[in-house]
Amino acid sequence: MNVAFSPHRVEQRDGMFVEWNVPITAGDGLVLRADVFRPIASGRYPVLLSYGPYGKGLAFQDGNASAWSRMVAAFPETAEGSSNLYQVWELADPEKWIPDGYVILRVDSRGAGCSPGFLDPFSPRETQDISDCIEWAAQQDWSSGKVGMNGISYYAMNAWYAAARKPPHLAAICVWEGAADYYREVCRHGGIYSQFLENLYPRALLRVQHGLGTNGLRSRVTGELVSGPETLSEEELAANRIAVDRWILDRPLDGPDYHERSPDWTQVDIPFLSAANWGGQGLHTRGNFEGYLHAASTHKWLEVHGEAHWVHFYTDYGMDLQKRFFGHFLKGEETGWDKQPPVLLQVRHPDRFVQRAEREWPLARTKWIKFFPQADGRSLSTVSPERSFSLTYDADGDGLLFMSECFTEELEITGPIAAKLFVSSSTRDADIFLVLRVFDPSGKEVVFHGSNDPRTPVALGWLRASHRKVDKEKSEPYRPYHSHDEVQLLTPGEAVELDIEIWPTCIVLPVGYRFGLSVRGKDYHCDGPALSIPGVKYTLTGVGPFLHESSEDRPHDVFRGSHTLRVSPSMQSYLLLPVIPV
Repeated sequence: MNVAFSPHRVEQRDGMFVEWNVPITAGDGLVLRADVFRPIASGRYPVLLSYGPYGKGLAFQDGNASAWSRMVAAFPETAEGSSNLYQVWELADPEKWIPDGYVILRVDSRGAGCSPGFLDPFSPRETQDISDCIEWAAQQDWSSGKVGMNGISYYAMNAWYAAARKPPHLAAICVWEGAADYYREVCRHGGIYSQFLENLYPRALLRVQHGLGTNGLRSRVTGELVSGPETLSEEELAANRIAVDRWILDRPLDGPDYHERSPDWTQVDIPFLSAANWGGQGLHTRGNFEGYLHAASTHKWLEVHGEAHWVHFYTDYGMDLQKRFFGHFLKGEETGWDKQPPVLLQVRHPDRFVQRAEREWPLARTKWIKFFPQADGRSLSTVSPERSFSLTYDADGDGLLFMSECFTEELEITGPIAAKLFVSSSTRDADIFLVLRVFDPSGKEVVFHGSNDPRTPVALGWLRASHRKVDKEKSEPYRPYHSHDEVQLLTPGEAVELDIEIWPTCIVLPVGYRFGLSVRGKDYHCDGPALSIPGVKYTLTGVGPFLHESSEDRPHDVFRGSHTLRVSPSMQSYLLLPVIPV
């Protein structure tokens, strides 16, 4: 039996006015529900808007208890200065923004939480909803008319999409570890189906789908049902949402359906701060760099850091960046942002990060150095091999590992990476997985705390050989861009030329360290057993939830054959690295 919807109500608590379940009518007449947190003093304030499917009423501590406890233990400052009662996963804490004169507006996306409708994340309908909410917020009597968007991951991604839609009152966005290209970054790495969304949906979206009602979760603040009072059957719920894995599997090539879920960079012309994670290989790296490079805005900044992907959004370091950025563009304050360097890097070392300001990306002083696999099947050298050779590996095994010499001087690798390989397969196709790895003087691999896995390698790249077609107009020598618009199957035993993008990275190798390139036919797996962390609903092997193991996308008779790396004077395979002079 369904119960009446909790009405829109206002209360004063914890130094702010809170409006629960504010109705916002979308352009097609559907009523979305939002929570509004605003200062007690009357006035008109800039608005920080978020719109997403994780449930505006689900506390961070309840929905992602493990992540919350690990973050607060490692970085106590993230919980300081707030009761943390209003913390929601990947969103700004109202108690840390209201005192600075902002309104925080949280909207449950269509089909999630208290908002009814068909759940279809990143769809054009959802982007239009965001635009409608922005314009609604701009017209309220507590609004200055300037709206910004802020949040991590999902909330960062749809900020790109909303900016490309150009709602008149969207004034600035902070894109914290999002993605952008729905095909290349979210759904299909190098054309290979990524299982990320099929993992994300059950653990983060379906648990708060609108219509769970009394079968759903409750807010620790209000005690009300996070997904609204309407209680639907499993069949009704399934019919009211996209089958995301089926959607992706049915669309192996890039095309209009993916394009309409990706931003048009020519239309993104408002100020933005793009914050990437070096350890975000698989989702939280490439899009932040692509947006910085290609968006039309003349007021844009890039910041890159490390650690788990929710951490620095909440640390003093991250809060300072966000507040100076929004204070400048939404409030016209003298925050020092006019002196902010265009690029701010937390340069990664094996044991620390060192902050450094830069003027551009990629760095203008980069020395692009080619490292060539050698005939011994074990080494990399800046000298190209003089004789022909071939190396065969089992696509279902550990592949090939080529190692550099130990460095006698410190070496910094910072920037985008590319590889050129000439490969043949025993079957009609091949999936190539490239891993840039680091080894200490004892030969032990050094791994890093990534955005979604505590043991990530330095960098990853992927390519399905039948998707090798390159768009020459969009490509750079250090960042090939694949069209993904046709399948070019292999002839077994015949080599093809593959230009492979490896996502941007940064590492400073101390004296005595080496780097290695793994060439594999399946996902990287770090040394040692897989980890299981309470509350983390995927097994941690070094790549987080970004696995590529679908038997439908990668049938065994095609992708479990053998691959052969071929080298000759006319087929020079190499790894192109961005080396930064000391």
